[in-house]
Amino acid sequence: MYKLLTRVQSPADLRSMSMTELDALSREIRTFLIENIPKTGGHFASNLGVVELTIALHRVFSVPEDKLIWDVGHQSYVHKLLTGRREQFSSLRQFGGLSGFPKSAESKYDCADTGHSSTAISTALGFAAARDLCKQTGESVAVVGDAAFAGGLSMEALNHIAHCKHKVIIVLNDNQMSIGQVVGGFSQYLNKIRTRSSYYTVKRETSDLLHKIPLLGKPTVHVIKKIKRILRYCVTPGVVFEKLGCRYLGPVDGHNIRQLCDTLAEARRLPQSVLIHVLTKKGKGFSPAEETPAEYHAVAPAGKKTESCSARFGKTILSLAETHRNLVAISPSMPDASGLGPFMEKYPSRFYDTGIAEAHAATFSAGLARGGLLPVLTVYSSFLQRAYDSLVHDIALPKLHVVLAVDRAGLVGSDGETHQGIFDLSYLTHIPNMAVLAPSDLLTLEEMLRYAVEIHSGPIAVRYPRGSMPPLDAPPFVFGKAAVLREGTNITLAAVGRMVHTALAAADILMEKGISAEVIDLRTVKPLDMETVRTSVQKTGRLLTLEDNTKIGGIGEQIAAALSGTGYPVLVRAFPDTFVQQGTVDELMTLYQMDAAGLTADAERMVKA
Repeated sequence: MYKLLTRVQSPADLRSMSMTELDALSREIRTFLIENIPKTGGHFASNLGVVELTIALHRVFSVPEDKLIWDVGHQSYVHKLLTGRREQFSSLRQFGGLSGFPKSAESKYDCADTGHSSTAISTALGFAAARDLCKQTGESVAVVGDAAFAGGLSMEALNHIAHCKHKVIIVLNDNQMSIGQVVGGFSQYLNKIRTRSSYYTVKRETSDLLHKIPLLGKPTVHVIKKIKRILRYCVTPGVVFEKLGCRYLGPVDGHNIRQLCDTLAEARRLPQSVLIHVLTKKGKGFSPAEETPAEYHAVAPAGKKTESCSARFGKTILSLAETHRNLVAISPSMPDASGLGPFMEKYPSRFYDTGIAEAHAATFSAGLARGGLLPVLTVYSSFLQRAYDSLVHDIALPKLHVVLAVDRAGLVGSDGETHQGIFDLSYLTHIPNMAVLAPSDLLTLEEMLRYAVEIHSGPIAVRYPRGSMPPLDAPPFVFGKAAVLREGTNITLAAVGRMVHTALAAADILMEKGISAEVIDLRTVKPLDMETVRTSVQKTGRLLTLEDNTKIGGIGEQIAAALSGTGYPVLVRAFPDTFVQQGTVDELMTLYQMDAAGLTADAERMVKA
């Protein structure tokens, strides 16, 4: 079935294929992706859109001698297929399997680990500078989507390219999509380039005319070339890139392999930095993904559907917006994934998509708050890291009432190291003036959001996991108060967020073993309710804490410090000082002994000791 694809063991095999064979190969790869990605889950539409582009890149450039950096990297599946990893594809995003992103430890063809947006141009420029200073050869190529290209880090790198002389090749993969629709002035600028035909009409007519004139000698040819350059500056918007030090080539049909190869080869020949503007269709070759690419940005293996935390967040904020006219919602380029789609539709004038610009989104929220509005900023935990200084300097320092909805907190599973949200409790709770809440079920999430909007003053973060959480029989949320969910006499289990369910499951097992465990849902993790914790520990004599965060700077360490000198033994269960690999949440919890069985074993040892 995959006659040509099975012939490709390395990129070198592409160079012996004809253009007809490469076109057929692109069709085989699309069929392979459509059949296989739904089995493991993964990024779908973005990979379907870069099939021809990836083939052309590997035909023209010699990786790994040439450096190929994929921005974000979720569109690198075709790259993996062409670099000897086809037979491992069934392990994609699985525990111990192929990463869903480029990973240097996985293959010599992955020269950089990526996973977050807008990093590729900076990395490529670094490679180029190292190449030149070490007097080496090879091209440095960054493949950047139009949404990532508009990110602040990309713009900073472009500004630096204009200053230095190191050649990089930037392939701008323009599919007019991020996870959702691309927004902003840069998107509008690219649209002008896509739709403006005057330069290409002039170029074609000029070329036809020159071919009709006999050879006129070098001086005349030189004059004609200068005229063509002037024409380009007069009629194409791409001149902005040239002002930034990059020769502009394009737009190029991103699904025409011959045209792509010709343009990439020209970029390789040029002595200066080059920006190649490639037009692709996200979801190409699969009609549902072409029509609704945002829905097919990523697909998950089939399973039971339950209401997610993101969906409950979206419903709650929409409800609050009806009575709080000053409430506005902000999202850095993922409104639908964060549950804000209905809000965006009902209150378009009160919704702001900042694009992939987390730091700007945070400081923009600060400006909204200073102007008398009530901003609710929703962002994934691992992406909020990129806005740390804005949180400190612009929101927390002046004590502004900004509500941070920290989605995908804790483990996210198969997206791996770059996406696990296991640092937010550490980097949020040490910021002065910042309150931090962690719900353990959907009802408490809703109660916390209502408190954060209607009652709280100052900055406040509500962190919640990917997916759903089962309901709990728990008392109503009260800010600053922990909830004792189960009375016990032998040991206290104090847990954060969804880890409360693990603590309750461990308590059930311990009860069968004759050990009585008291379970505390900490809920407000800043300020901590140490009074409730102390009272419980004085009764049980020992404490075990559990959180889906790194141990260093986490809640357990803070509680242990507060109880130091009391003589009560405290064991902190959290993630060690490492980046957590990909796998299902259950697999990873078992690996780090943070499941019910691991917690039970810890509690037994403490009680026996």
